[in-house]
Amino acid sequence: MSLLHLDSIANALPAAWRSTVLGQVGPARIKVLRMDESAYDEETHDYNEGLLVISGQMRLSVAGETIAVEAGQMYVAQAGVPHAVLPGSHGTLVIVDV
Repeated sequence: MSLLHLDSIANALPAAWRSTVLGQVGPARIKVLRMDESAYDEETHDYNEGLLVISGQMRLSVAGETIAVEAGQMYVAQAGVPHAVLPGSHGTLVIVDV
């Protein structure tokens, strides 16, 4: 894999909340997307999902609790646990599906 500038890739995407796959390391898919202050509906996966904020901030709702994930922090949504992105989330997000 080449050197990637994640903010530039996310900002060049045609729409917010539409990820692009950067690559795969073992079984883990690595994606990047742009958050645009809008909410993203609750979802549940059958795999763990790492949510790494590169720039900005992501606000999550998990089991009725609000969790703020700042730039440089990662939240791991465990398989089977519903989670939603709250309004106000913005910046660049890397998603690692394991």
